[in-house]
Amino acid sequence: MGIFDFLGGGSGPEKALKLKSKVTQKYGDPTTRQKALQQLGEMKIPEAVSVLLQRYNITVEPLTTDADEKEHVFELVQSFGKDAVGPVTDFLRKNEAATSWALRLLEVLLPEAEVTTLVVETLTSLSGKYLRNHEKLVVLLHYVTGKQDPRIAAAVLPHLDDMADDVKLATLKALGPLKYEPAREPILKLLSNKEIARRVQTAALSALQESGFSTQGYREQVEAAMTEPFFLDGNGLVQRRA
Repeated sequence: MGIFDFLGGGSGPEKALKLKSKVTQKYGDPTTRQKALQQLGEMKIPEAVSVLLQRYNITVEPLTTDADEKEHVFELVQSFGKDAVGPVTDFLRKNEAATSWALRLLEVLLPEAEVTTLVVETLTSLSGKYLRNHEKLVVLLHYVTGKQDPRIAAAVLPHLDDMADDVKLATLKALGPLKYEPAREPILKLLSNKEIARRVQTAALSALQESGFSTQGYREQVEAAMTEPFFLDGNGLVQRRA
């Protein structure tokens, strides 16, 4: 029999799961929630990490208390070390919200290359899937932006077809510096769509300029969508005025 059996509530994993309702309690005395968080932090079992992470799925008033508790959860999960990697990775893959917290935790638990691998795998798994909360994709796309890992471009490109403009914008920003040739035509097709928002057209022009892609086959459509500070030079390349 373990220590938590003596304290009541069954085994460690069972006790951790029973605390979930207190961790996610939005109203009432906040000390009940805070005590549950502290209890979980002392358990040092993977199930406790999984329950602690559920705190990121709610927002409480006042917002200062919310921020303080979420930072406290970050510190508690971090204290688990490598034992937290599995639960945090699972949270990243399965949860639509709180992606930024999951990434922040993984960044202190793992080398950057391993975090990038997880993000690439998650982006690939989410390709073509409908998400009610598109913030998850935006956060993941922002994470890989500016990184030169050869796996990133192929994982990013499919999200150019996402329904949300914010996802399109984040995808274009990530693709620009990668100069990924298979992205040329999809970007040009997106730019040619007269129904897309002006800010998406501008981001597409920026991605074409940064990539150095030719507009061959789409010159007329690109000219029709052209806006300052961009222009089309004699070689059919999008340029930005200084």
